[in-house]
Amino acid sequence: MTKAEIQLVRSLADKRARTEHGLFVAEGAKLIGELCASHLRIRKIFALEGVFEGPATETVTPREMERLTLLKTPNNSLALVEIPHSTLRISDLAGRLTLALDNVQNPGNMGTIIRLADWFGIRDIVCSEETADCFNPKVVQATMGAILRVRVHYVDLPHRLAQAAAAGIPVYGTFLEGENIYESPLTPDGILVMGNEGRGIGPDAARTVNRKLLIPPYPADRRGSESLNVAMATGIVCAEFRRRALRPAIG
Repeated sequence: MTKAEIQLVRSLADKRARTEHGLFVAEGAKLIGELCASHLRIRKIFALEGVFEGPATETVTPREMERLTLLKTPNNSLALVEIPHSTLRISDLAGRLTLALDNVQNPGNMGTIIRLADWFGIRDIVCSEETADCFNPKVVQATMGAILRVRVHYVDLPHRLAQAAAAGIPVYGTFLEGENIYESPLTPDGILVMGNEGRGIGPDAARTVNRKLLIPPYPADRRGSESLNVAMATGIVCAEFRRRALRPAIG
């Protein structure tokens, strides 16, 4: 393992370097094993003896792995993976459920939301350009492999949402002044907009939302936590939409 290889891997903790090299880092045998079986292309694998074999694999010592890892605790393997590129047209959003993230910043939240999308059969997440990078090492690890099955797109979100609304696609969002999600008519398709951890959905994206929802506290008049964690709220909203899809849609 060369000094240049170590510098390359370490540099990929930064988004600019990931963009420049077109690479991201994945760590751990389980995740890398899924990568090997996926459509993504692995440039190189660094692994402890006996973990992986093949022409793209370089065996390293535990000490060397400590120098490579971008995590707090080194794993038994690390892969350099080419960042995939995909396009998403407005017509692709019709007839199915899609998530939209407006300025979600926390890597842990981002990774959890990608896992939720995978669990609930949501193929695409549309993000504002300020949203956390899905190929951040912390996000990749938090997805537990879901990043291989969910496509994440970074766009001018208010513009894309406005296009979707103009095309007749329902655009949902969670607001404190919204309608109780458990009493509101829901369609089996549409875009679910989730907002920033502290500020919620920004004003530009909010103007495109044509169906405002509220996740009510229990009991309704209870004064407790001010808001829900965005990943937790995403799970609740996705679960309710999918629950409704199991029975005839109302409204």
